[in-house]
Amino acid sequence: MFEAQGAHIGSCLSCVEILTVLYFKVLKINPKKPLAENRDRFILSKGHAAAALYAALAQRGFFPEKILGSYCKDGGKLPGHSTRGCAPGVEVSTGSLGHGLPMGAGMAIAAKNDNKKYRIFVLMSDGECEEGSNWEAALFASHHKLDNLAAIIDYNKLQALGRTNKVLNLEPLAKKWEAFGWQVKEIDGHNFSQIEKVFSKIPFKKNKPSLVIAHTVKGKGVSFMENKLEWHYKNLTEELYKSALKELK
Repeated sequence: MFEAQGAHIGSCLSCVEILTVLYFKVLKINPKKPLAENRDRFILSKGHAAAALYAALAQRGFFPEKILGSYCKDGGKLPGHSTRGCAPGVEVSTGSLGHGLPMGAGMAIAAKNDNKKYRIFVLMSDGECEEGSNWEAALFASHHKLDNLAAIIDYNKLQALGRTNKVLNLEPLAKKWEAFGWQVKEIDGHNFSQIEKVFSKIPFKKNKPSLVIAHTVKGKGVSFMENKLEWHYKNLTEELYKSALKELK
């Protein structure tokens, strides 16, 4: 991200633990067969955090790590927002917020209709929970009893232009999803054991879609980024880049 001077590093750091557990512990996938019919599907609805997804895919063996160097560069293989076909393992194009969950619900009902056992996981931002399309999809998923669908909200409580409770308050978030027919659990989104434990219990209840509210910190792991709004867009200088690397190591 430093070389490309790409933004959204704070958004990436708030979800890396979730992606790590999904790709190394939870998802039924085969990097050598990225389009296997019965694979689990993962959708990064918060497509602006594509760099974190690409890193997870490369680490899992979907493509060589050297390709990461092309991220967000002219002529590079990896766009700034996740784009279907840019690399093996990227299921759909995202970035326009509010699209991931509706697509996931469509995949989930298709699996049900075809009697397939694969599951769909959708990682959403908290800010996009302000999108009406997500609530339509939430109603659709519960109505059709899509227990093969799981959504995870990266609840870092900061969006592009402010804190979520100031831009458009989401609380009581868990109760709203429960009222829409979902089975809900809340975790520390940076605690590996909590993430793995809750994901191992999906579906939480038969005939109900599952929602995990993961409480996170934007810019987690880098002291000057943590919980700072400007790191939704801000780029690293060389000095800050070196400082961040020291902290992350």
